[in-house]
Amino acid sequence: MTLRNTPSRHLLLRVCCQLLIAAIMLSPTVAMAQVGWRQYIVPASPSNPEAIPVALYYPTQAAARAMTMGLFSVRAAPQAAPEATFKGLIILSHGTGGSELGHSSLAEALARSGYMVAALRHPGDNWQDRSLWQKSPVAFFIERPRQVSRVIDALLSDPEWKERIARDAQGPLVGALGHSAGGYTAIALAGGQPDLSLIVRHCQDHLADDPIFCNMGRKDPARSGGGTNTESRDQWQTPPSIPPLVDKRVRAVVAMAPMGVVFTAASLGNIRIPAAIYAAEQDRWLVPRFHAEWIAKNVAHGEYHPVRNAWHFAFMDRPSSPIPTPDGDVAADPPGFDRQALLTQLHAELPAYFDKAFLK
Repeated sequence: MTLRNTPSRHLLLRVCCQLLIAAIMLSPTVAMAQVGWRQYIVPASPSNPEAIPVALYYPTQAAARAMTMGLFSVRAAPQAAPEATFKGLIILSHGTGGSELGHSSLAEALARSGYMVAALRHPGDNWQDRSLWQKSPVAFFIERPRQVSRVIDALLSDPEWKERIARDAQGPLVGALGHSAGGYTAIALAGGQPDLSLIVRHCQDHLADDPIFCNMGRKDPARSGGGTNTESRDQWQTPPSIPPLVDKRVRAVVAMAPMGVVFTAASLGNIRIPAAIYAAEQDRWLVPRFHAEWIAKNVAHGEYHPVRNAWHFAFMDRPSSPIPTPDGDVAADPPGFDRQALLTQLHAELPAYFDKAFLK
């Protein structure tokens, strides 16, 4: 019997796709994978003048080795041959002023589990280049999600990678994982709508309660309009609207210690994909009740994971040398907090989370 274009046919296709994905996820070859690592560049174009550097982590059978890269360590096989299939593609977005290497152990755990992870260095908002903030207040909020979408565009059209990424009846299996401003980026891709007037009102009402977030701009005229940049000052007084930044190819997101006060409640309530929100309970940079908790209580399909006694940078690998910030050293933790224990927990939780999300 031939099934025509009927609900039964669509159901059969969906079931077949899910069985195929499940077979990939349970494959012994994938389960025993090592980690391959390559540098990848998303080239500039007339409409996108800045190239995007990306660190790729992916499953391989080649033996991994420890590599020191700046202040962070990567354990992977450089330039190794990739496996024939991946469970999916996970885009990893670092925090403001950060690095594509700052969450390597999480990327490695996802790659060992069978995922390809693309950790981008956000142009204009990384440890070497903060120029994105100098363009206008709105540029940061628009460009970060768009940069992630450019990486997705590139990898899903690249002949070497596109056929390896698992897909179902809806398309390729793509997720996003982000920390701090990267958490903002992930939620924006999921459908969170930024409204800069919310930041203005928040910092008028809660400057003393959320001081690092609200005072950051006073040290950077492009953030607050507190300096001589008249255009930036005017834009904060009458913030421009931001277009929707959702990327419907993103099927599940994880936001760790995310910036959240900028999102409207209505837009968070309209997010229909799985979203996991992790909060550092002692976060002083992005105080959870204004940021992570705001997202979690408004997202209909969200999971909320508060981490006891953790500061903002608990989700990052520990750098080999101090990295000073307005909230102290990135490598520092409060007394009694075990960062490695948290990361080890996430090494198991994050692959399991994406496995479950993609099989729904």
